[in-house]
Amino acid sequence: MDELDRRILSILRRDSRTPYTEIADRVGTSEGTVRNRVERLIDEGVIERFTVATRTGNVKAMIEVSVAVDVDTTGVSDRMAEWDEVDFVWQVSGEKDIVMVVDAADTRAVNELITKARDLDEVQNTKTRLILDERLG
Repeated sequence: MDELDRRILSILRRDSRTPYTEIADRVGTSEGTVRNRVERLIDEGVIERFTVATRTGNVKAMIEVSVAVDVDTTGVSDRMAEWDEVDFVWQVSGEKDIVMVVDAADTRAVNELITKARDLDEVQNTKTRLILDERLG
């Protein structure tokens, strides 16, 4: 991956619907070059998916989860990723092992996800942070 790929990715991170012609103008290359590079980045797994960010008025939160040392965090993460309100599941280093980023209708729905996580045998404890504001980086 070179500097041109990074510039293309930077634009797509902010708005994955940006037309290739606009990206080409902004990075100083042709539409065909942008299209070919995006296709290559998809084929190589650099671009995993295109997604939608929303401002629904919902409650967004990070639910941090600790599991026992002998637990396969990948298996737990995979199960959590299937839950409807979960946007992302990250396996992380530090005090906690897994972080779920959730987008729920209200605090009651967030609390239900916390309970659902705590009901898993592998989960030792959780810590929740409500997301008060969000900026695109």
